[in-house]
Order: sequence, then structure tokens, then C-alpha cells
Amino acid sequence: MSDGHAGYPKARGPEVVTQRGLYYEELQVKVLYQHRPGRTMTETDNVLFTTMTMNTQALHLDAAWSAEQPFGQRIMNSMFTLATMVGQSVAQLTQGTIVAQLGMSDISFPHPLFHGDTLYTETVVTAKRLSASRPGQGIVVMEHTGRNQNGVVVGKASRTALFWLKPHD
Repeated sequence: MSDGHAGYPKARGPEVVTQRGLYYEELQVKVLYQHRPGRTMTETDNVLFTTMTMNTQALHLDAAWSAEQPFGQRIMNSMFTLATMVGQSVAQLTQGTIVAQLGMSDISFPHPLFHGDTLYTETVVTAKRLSASRPGQGIVVMEHTGRNQNGVVVGKASRTALFWLKPHD
């Protein structure tokens, strides 16, 4: 038996707690959601992601060439950084409660992330409203910020998503 849209079975017998994200009503504007644990970036992460996505940028693949560039070493692929920032928010905010991602904007990478750095992400809900065309759903705007282990901002992105409203029993 399903709860209708989240795809999780309803509890029978002893109480069951299923990890999930937050429904539209549970998300609070201007609250800082910190996502833990952090994720330490490895050379393997960088090379695999970069080659899987057919990105031939030497800044991610060529250690000798990158040593002669302004940062003196290879930098993490910014798309991996972005994907990890969004991924770190899933368990706390969107697992089973999101309908769809609608878009992203204002993406920036003000400081590079290097092999061995640990990425920590936090999210602030900046706006939300009920959907005018999709009953039972609401639109939420989130601002993700990624920081390295020293607290330096390495990535920012605004993300708009469609969320389920909390089901009524």
C-alpha cells in the first residue's frame, strides 16, 4: 500500500520511521539548513566525473600543466562541486518530497575547490508559494552555499523546485 505519491509503503504494526525530506509546509523561509556530513573531494572523483562528462579541460586532468597555472594545481570540476552541493541537501530537504527541479540560476564559484578539500553545504529557503496550476504542490526557491573546511565559499546556486504538500490522512 502506498501513501499516494511518495512511493513509500504505509506503516503496519510497530511504528516505522522512513527518512525523508521536508514537505512544502515544513520548509521555513530564512532558516539555515546545514547538510552534514561533509564530502572530502578526491583526485579520483575529479578525474572520473571530468572524463564521464567528456570535459577535456586540462585544469582538471593535467597536473603538470595545471602546476604552471594561477592556482598551481588541478582544481575540482565545478559541475561536480555543484552536483555535490545539491546532492548534500537531498536527505534533509527533498528525499521523497520533491516533484521536480524547475531550474537553477545565479551559479558562481568564487574560490576553487582542490583535491583533499572537504565540501560542506548549507541551504536557505528564500521564497515559497503554492502552485497556481498544480494542486497539492508548491514552488520553493533555495539558495545553496558550499564552503570548504576553512569556511571559504566555493560555490553558490539558487535552485527552484516543485514540492509536494504534506499528505492528509
